[in-house]
Amino acid sequence: MQPRDPRSQLRTHEVTNQPPPLVNYDVADDPALLAGLKSFGAGWAIDEVRRFGRELGRDDVLELGRQANRFSPELKLFDRYGQRIDEVEFHPAYHALMAIAMQGQVHARGWRDGTPGAQVARTALAYLMNQIESGVCCPMAMTCAIVPALRNEPALAQLWEPRFTATDYDGRAVPAGEKSACTAGMAMTEKQGGSDVRANTTRAEPLDAARSEFRLTGHKWFCSAPMSDAFLTLAYTDQGLTCFFVPRWTPDGARNAIQLQRLKDKLGNRSNASSEIEYDGAWAQRVGPEGRGIATILAMVQQTRLDCVLGSAGLLRQATLQAAHHARHRSAFQKRLIDQPAMRAVLADLTLEAEAATWLALRLGAAVERPEERAFARIATAIGKYWVCKRAPHAVYEAMECLGGAGYVEESMLPRLYREAPVNSIWEGSGNVIALDVLRAFGREPDSVAALRAELDSARGAHRSFDAALDAIFAELSDQSDAERRARHLTERLAVLLQASLLLRYAPTAIADAFVAWRIDAPAATFGAASPVIDLDAVLGRMPSPV
Repeated sequence: MQPRDPRSQLRTHEVTNQPPPLVNYDVADDPALLAGLKSFGAGWAIDEVRRFGRELGRDDVLELGRQANRFSPELKLFDRYGQRIDEVEFHPAYHALMAIAMQGQVHARGWRDGTPGAQVARTALAYLMNQIESGVCCPMAMTCAIVPALRNEPALAQLWEPRFTATDYDGRAVPAGEKSACTAGMAMTEKQGGSDVRANTTRAEPLDAARSEFRLTGHKWFCSAPMSDAFLTLAYTDQGLTCFFVPRWTPDGARNAIQLQRLKDKLGNRSNASSEIEYDGAWAQRVGPEGRGIATILAMVQQTRLDCVLGSAGLLRQATLQAAHHARHRSAFQKRLIDQPAMRAVLADLTLEAEAATWLALRLGAAVERPEERAFARIATAIGKYWVCKRAPHAVYEAMECLGGAGYVEESMLPRLYREAPVNSIWEGSGNVIALDVLRAFGREPDSVAALRAELDSARGAHRSFDAALDAIFAELSDQSDAERRARHLTERLAVLLQASLLLRYAPTAIADAFVAWRIDAPAATFGAASPVIDLDAVLGRMPSPV
């Protein structure tokens, strides 16, 4: 028998009609992002953001993201000699990504100098990092967010803020004073309470007459980033629920009594460790007044809620980019997918969603920075957190479907984005908690309501449909009967109007008009199903083709 000619076999595997790899591109080649930086006082940061975008789009960095998620962290309770160490072991790819994030100042750009627009620049950097690997963005968010809470205790802030804003990543499990940079975590949730932290049972016993140092005893059901160098947490004293700073090592260089019980086996965010922990007499320092723990830790929560918004906005953007890239290079029925009318409608709708989310995230970054906008940031961040984080899973799924079966396999980035998408809606207050928080602001915080209304009214006159919808929602809000049942509806409408107001003021007219038509005039239940005619070419042009 004659051997088979190997060339005949190769011919059956000739690859055609496949898109080129989306690698070695500038993740920051994003018209909404760049225009938002200029609009909100951070135009000076565009070169910095573009450099970071080019670094993140490199083939080797994209591969780090894949590896960090494939090889999940492992809990190491004891060393080889039987000594309890309570450490988490990570794949080298995770450490490499942490170094990239910290050197890029994802955690620190807003605090390192007083340059106006620094928080907007930091929002942009974190938005980009989330597109490549969201797992490292959890400790980045916590490390950024702990700074305003620590400033309640100047002595603590003086010691720790330089550690939390340093950029030379140091992943070793050693005392903070020996490290080049530190990261922070948070532990609030307990089994019996969940979002109802007043149901917590962790106790704090004072160690000194000044009641500045305490011993904590109790269990935390979720501890974000348990490998961090310090944590903010809540515990009860005899004066009520209080906020505490808990370092991993005590001042005398001993391991603090923080025991890791297990790592959570999560749907997504696989590269990041989340855990259950036990405080077994852990040494802690009080942050803020006793009995005011919720108010104190909310300074951290407010910042991390912003990171939920920008994280979901980043996922939306990257998923849409992946879908548009595929559609530009893939043909079916003798036409490129990007030229098929039904596909154009889907991609345009996803592009509008990503654009609106990006503008809102950057606007919130600007509000967080400005003391005079604290009231607006308070309510608008909750509104944005509810809506953008709710939209992300739906949008990422639709982008996955644009690729067909290719989008469902792990070699594509989209399954990882899809698993990531729900978490931002759950962390820092799930949907009902956030919607009720917005409703509570309308009942108790007139300054926040006035600031939101002023923001929305600033776009009046730009579009008749927007004006009518604005009048309608405030008429609804004036009727507080059955308001809790309608909390989600009211928050959703406010979110869409807030996004529309931003696009009407800052985005190209074609984009704003398309958003109003497809989100206010005739909203559809699924992407690509809205019926009004819009300028599809203008909308699709907002999603550049990097390759």
